[in-house]
Amino acid sequence: MIVRDDGFHQEDFAGPFVTLDDWPANDCGGAALDLDPGADAAALTDRLTEIAIIRIAFPSFADGRGFTLAAILRRMGYAGRLRAAGHVIADQYAMARRAGFDEVEIDAALAARQPEAHWLARADWRSGDYQTRLRGAR
Repeated sequence: MIVRDDGFHQEDFAGPFVTLDDWPANDCGGAALDLDPGADAAALTDRLTEIAIIRIAFPSFADGRGFTLAAILRRMGYAGRLRAAGHVIADQYAMARRAGFDEVEIDAALAARQPEAHWLARADWRSGDYQTRLRGAR
């Protein structure tokens, strides 16, 4: 399940994802890249424009390295789709968006435990009144 500011969506990226180790040295137009949260962003410095989508793994909701990696990639100029995947919970959605992620990929079990309404409650992540709205939604 893909989560965006307007709710749940089905996967809409058809290409296969490859790891940094499997990424070919040339002819990479439209590449889809899987990164571990500890990946070295510097390895992508001259090739960011070749990548259509980057999916950063979150092995645990307590592992925040993916947020840092996303922010670094955006500061480096990456303008493609950036997806957080794995153990990201609804309470982390605003942080994910602020770090530079466009979307979050969750499994069906998490979507059942934290339905679309939980994610939508955090979708107005730019609002200065975000915390007040969340307190009122309880």
